[in-house]
Amino acid sequence: MPGKNIDFGRRAEDGACAYLRGLGYRIITRNYKARLGEIDIIAQDQAAICFIEVKARSSLKFGLPQEAVTRHKQEQISSAAVCFLKKNKLFDRLARADVVSVLWRNDSAEFELIKDAFELGRGFTL
Repeated sequence: MPGKNIDFGRRAEDGACAYLRGLGYRIITRNYKARLGEIDIIAQDQAAICFIEVKARSSLKFGLPQEAVTRHKQEQISSAAVCFLKKNKLFDRLARADVVSVLWRNDSAEFELIKDAFELGRGFTL
């Protein structure tokens, strides 16, 4: 079963990247890992650097996919985002946290982009 979940997640992220490209985003990197967290997709949307969490579900039995982005997960993403911005000297850039919700139904996916889904960097100093 774990391999099945990895494949499901990879398919969701691949689909999310294609969806975001269709909206004009430029993908910078995927699966960025920092000491305290990971970011699924880092992309540029016009002038903004976007730190994007992808959440997928195959049903609504456990709620909407985006509801799984907990406060703890938000803090991990924020921590990794600060690391990315520091490492790449991008503190002068506009940055935000987006969520892509993916709902798979009968071998097709429904995507929803939630811009500015949560505040980045709360509690972190630059």
